[in-house]
Amino acid sequence: MAKAKPKSQLFNVMIVAQSGRLQYEALLFAASFHRFNPDFPGRFFVAVPQPGPLWLNDPRILDPDVIERLEGFGAEILPFDSRHFGESYPYGNKIEALMALPEGEPFVFFDTDTLILDDLTKVPFDFDTPGASEQVEGTWPKIELYGPGYTEIWQSLYDRFDLDFESSLDLSQPDEFWRRYLYFNAGYFFYRCPHVFGRRFADYATSVRADPPEALVCQQLNPWLDQVVLPLVIHSLGGGHGALPEGLLDGSVSCHYRWMALLYARESDAVIELVQDLASPNWMKRILKEYEPMKRFIYQNKGNKARGLFDREDLPRKEQKIRQRLKNHNLWIR
Repeated sequence: MAKAKPKSQLFNVMIVAQSGRLQYEALLFAASFHRFNPDFPGRFFVAVPQPGPLWLNDPRILDPDVIERLEGFGAEILPFDSRHFGESYPYGNKIEALMALPEGEPFVFFDTDTLILDDLTKVPFDFDTPGASEQVEGTWPKIELYGPGYTEIWQSLYDRFDLDFESSLDLSQPDEFWRRYLYFNAGYFFYRCPHVFGRRFADYATSVRADPPEALVCQQLNPWLDQVVLPLVIHSLGGGHGALPEGLLDGSVSCHYRWMALLYARESDAVIELVQDLASPNWMKRILKEYEPMKRFIYQNKGNKARGLFDREDLPRKEQKIRQRLKNHNLWIR
């Protein structure tokens, strides 16, 4: 039976930002969000970690102009404390910030290195069924010769939290092929309550970090920890693949570009035109030029050079191939 289209409902949007690269990405995200969602009915939060024992330096956004401009785009600055991760694993910000959101209110989290391209309320979210980005390559686990395979590794994680492993599998995919196993990109995810999601995310992540199952002996968890446990969280809450129609998020409604070099190398002319337009006001130039990759790609000629290296209709299948070509031309600037 076809799944009924979920009713439209209010939801909140959250990104996480701090000093350095993320504050500039957050400003570009906020500009794009406001462009296409000027009357967004929910709330838009920019969560910011606060100083504490898990940070060597103050992680807050300290430039008052950046704060003022974010708020001008409708953002609410949301402070949160780092209790588990902090400096040692900043990807954990997206986990810990969830507990600062309003409890019981549906949310969508986006990484800051994302652009909003259309009205988010057009996306038919079913917040009772959690989902996350399926724009992903088989980045984890890395299978070692004579080491545990995909099934043994993933099953050990499901067993750790008493989850049904078999029901998570895509049986249309071959055994020991990475797509058979539930795996997501943590570039966006959503659910009906950030506290329920956040507590489980933190519990699973801290457990795996502190005491990895034996089958993970050959595996790196930094920086992959969030993406390792995200499928477990989503599966435990009744979600899985196909939570949204294809082609909306990571498609016509949002673009997770990740790095300036990749943005210019592989995204459409329309997305590049949007970026150039959003970044064109003099006040925006003054701020974004503080971040070297944006200065070089948006305002100087590096963006055009990167675009000239690729045919957007025939991109290399693997991102690593794109990165290597950019590196060969001194265009991999981070």
